[in-house]
Amino acid sequence: MTGQTPTVDRRQVLAYRVAAQQLDRSGVRRAGDLAVLGLGVQDTPYGAARRALAARGAAGPDERLELVWSMRGAPHLHRRAELPTLAAALWPLSDADATRRIPSQIGAGARLGLAAFRATAEAFQAVVTTELERGVVSRAVSDRVPAELTYDCRVCQARHISGAVFQQTGLAGGVRLVVSGRAARLAPLSERPDPPDAAAHTDELITTYLRLLGPATPAAAAGFLGTSATELRRVWPAGLAEVRVDGRPAWLPADALDALIGAPTPRLVRLLPPGDPFLAGRDRDLLVPAREHQQQLWRAIGNPGALLVDGEITGTWRARQAGKGRLAVTVSPWSALSTQVRRAADAEAASLAAARGAADVRVEFDQS
Repeated sequence: MTGQTPTVDRRQVLAYRVAAQQLDRSGVRRAGDLAVLGLGVQDTPYGAARRALAARGAAGPDERLELVWSMRGAPHLHRRAELPTLAAALWPLSDADATRRIPSQIGAGARLGLAAFRATAEAFQAVVTTELERGVVSRAVSDRVPAELTYDCRVCQARHISGAVFQQTGLAGGVRLVVSGRAARLAPLSERPDPPDAAAHTDELITTYLRLLGPATPAAAAGFLGTSATELRRVWPAGLAEVRVDGRPAWLPADALDALIGAPTPRLVRLLPPGDPFLAGRDRDLLVPAREHQQQLWRAIGNPGALLVDGEITGTWRARQAGKGRLAVTVSPWSALSTQVRRAADAEAASLAAARGAADVRVEFDQS
């Protein structure tokens, strides 16, 4: 690309992301067809991923989807057919990268680098040949990996592998999650690839991140993938366009530049669940400029959902059971809402209740 670097502001960026992530519900068919499945949809707490898909107009189960540990070891819903490629894309890029991803509590184990990930993935393959409780798998995997990868856990009164290493390696070990209530069991994927020989397709995953959550920087993409900007620059994709977002450089796929510059202001109201892809970017200052609002939206434990109005996050919401077949939704806006927005939020809450199997819903607006 030649000529002057295009300049856009945060409102254009947010409008672009709304359209790129199909929050306008354009072209929506089945859940597995949604663009956000290219990165996966985080499922924390369980059920949040399905609600994120419903917020984009896709409802009901889709047999093409699978729940696995992927980005940063967190549970995400993905298209099953893409899991072998994803496993290679998430594999550490070097020994230094692998060491950085291993918690400091395992000092000697971290120095094993890529060997630590390979040993854990191979242990998963040997152990998880049928559906098993997570605790059973953890003990068996801990017994098979080098001792340096385990530590004395005071809570469990046992020596076992770090949960971070365990979850970051599950996909490469061919493991999927089976959730029932609050309990998660582990089972083998129907098609189990061998652990990757080396990272591959990471540049394609970066491109997908920038297409859905761009324009963004290497540091933002690295934070999402759980690596460092230094490592990611080694595989930074070609074919990107540089733009300036409120004066700062950022990148997105060159073929998305026109969509960014011409993105129309969205006219919609959505109740986004915790962990929704729209909230997954690492440029939180751009998404929610006020620090006090960031603290309300991203908490150490128990994040609320987000109220999205015309491309802007304008508040939070929470839902709770209020009797048999009844859901209570409390919306906490950060400024006064118009009657039109309140009515639209009521309609979204009704859709949320239906997705959760509730026959009735009560919506309260808390502006205290």
